[in-house]
Amino acid sequence: MSDRLYRFLLGATLLVSLYFGLHDVVLGVVAMLTLEGLSNARIPWLVTCARVKLFGRASCPEYAFCTESVGRFRFEAERAWRLVAAVLLVVGIVNYHDIFWFLPWFLAFGMLGAGVSGVCPMVITARWLGFR
Repeated sequence: MSDRLYRFLLGATLLVSLYFGLHDVVLGVVAMLTLEGLSNARIPWLVTCARVKLFGRASCPEYAFCTESVGRFRFEAERAWRLVAAVLLVVGIVNYHDIFWFLPWFLAFGMLGAGVSGVCPMVITARWLGFR
């Protein structure tokens, strides 16, 4: 599974759950993004590794932990994206009836668009800020 497909599925899940008012599903996505951001065990890599082991290839693909400093920070942009998305989703869900109601919708459409186009503005911005 690629990060592009993952973002598409994540955006579609968020849009459907926001449309039908399933805030528990959104909070589940927040929990998943937070765990991925804190542990750096990403679901696309885990699915790819499981598929490789299931079909009997030689080894799992290399998993890039942040071992060298490329940018200003020794922190990956994908991890930063997951943590920022989780925080913004929580802010939007907790304050859903205030002015922040658009944040979860904006993020869901952004993730869906990043999955379709392959370009994620949040990851690009994180790399521009100095994340690896």
